[in-house]
Amino acid sequence: MKKIYQITKEGQKELEAELEQLKGRRGEIADKIAEARDYGDLSENAEYDAAREDQGIVETRIAEIEDILVNAELIKGGKKDEVGLGSTVELKTDKKTVKYTVVGPVEADPLEGKISNESPIGEALVGKKVGESAAISTPKGEIKYEVITIS
Repeated sequence: MKKIYQITKEGQKELEAELEQLKGRRGEIADKIAEARDYGDLSENAEYDAAREDQGIVETRIAEIEDILVNAELIKGGKKDEVGLGSTVELKTDKKTVKYTVVGPVEADPLEGKISNESPIGEALVGKKVGESAAISTPKGEIKYEVITIS
């Protein structure tokens, strides 16, 4: 059974751009491999090994992105009255206010404010409405978030 990846339109564009960039590196890596071959004995050739390793990493990531894009399901804008995939929520804790966008696991990047619907915070928030609270257990203890806005 193939896996369906839920991504936003923005996430799809980012993956497509990364794919093009990686495909562009293929020629550069092939040149490095050819150059390293010219150094002679491949069994003790660090440049050759490094270039082949780069090639493996790039090809693996290309295959991964292509699989995601082929099996992608675009997330429609979230409901405005309830937190769901694609929703941007503003949350208030005792100490601060934070803003997150709930996305699928492929796009999750907490440092950019994108949290996965499968993360503890994401799971706790999905289905909540403005004014409702969610308690999330973290290594530092339980944190209570109140939903201020959903867009």
